[in-house]
Amino acid sequence: MVSVETIRSRLIGVPHGFLGRRGGVSQGVCAGLNVGLGSGDERAAIAENRRRAVAAVAPGAALVTVHQVHSAIAVHAAAPWPDDARPHADAMVTDRPGLALGILTADCAPALLADAEAGVIGAAHAGWKGALGGVIEATIVAMEKIGAARERIAAAIGPAIARRSYEVDEAFARRFAEADPDNERFFAPGRAGRHQFDLEAYVAARLAAAGVTRVEAMGLDTYADPDRFFSYRRATHSGEADYGRQISLIALPG
Repeated sequence: MVSVETIRSRLIGVPHGFLGRRGGVSQGVCAGLNVGLGSGDERAAIAENRRRAVAAVAPGAALVTVHQVHSAIAVHAAAPWPDDARPHADAMVTDRPGLALGILTADCAPALLADAEAGVIGAAHAGWKGALGGVIEATIVAMEKIGAARERIAAAIGPAIARRSYEVDEAFARRFAEADPDNERFFAPGRAGRHQFDLEAYVAARLAAAGVTRVEAMGLDTYADPDRFFSYRRATHSGEADYGRQISLIALPG
């Protein structure tokens, strides 16, 4: 059996990990460690993959995920909720040991945050829409409400689509420029009338602007590495009918 690959940050001082597709039981286009309830994968395979993911990062913890909608909504997790009652949100925070906060991605940027001194953690799903809308800042504010201090927070950004793989149109680039002219720095020229967007750098900049001084970006491109990561854009370009989702986890020690 291939072991679950767990990528860790040097900054986060609590159990955490960014997982890819290695070490799972799913087959077909979702082959590997697919944890996406929104995929057409077999439910039993998804459940086993989720169990393996938690066991690799925070053995014995209860997994908590949300129904991600590309929003800037952050919720407080005080206890697990049923999978069919997940709140519509894109970030979670908690101060409760025994909960593993899980963010699902397939090109979007997962961000894990921790104030280890206060015992407060957060996890955010930062696609372009959520990042532009303020999901990072909402996560930090929610963490502060339960005892964190932003100057103590360390953050890590996991595998996401890289600029060289993320071509966008003029309207996309203009939307960011209208929000802040300084956002031009996150775009590089692409083909005629197109641009390449650096989502990871943009999320890192939002963290820094919010006062988080310790930020580590993993620099791993989900699109370019099909053996390690799921990618919605790659699946779309390949004409595949479905795609898997990887998970990023963070928990407080029990």
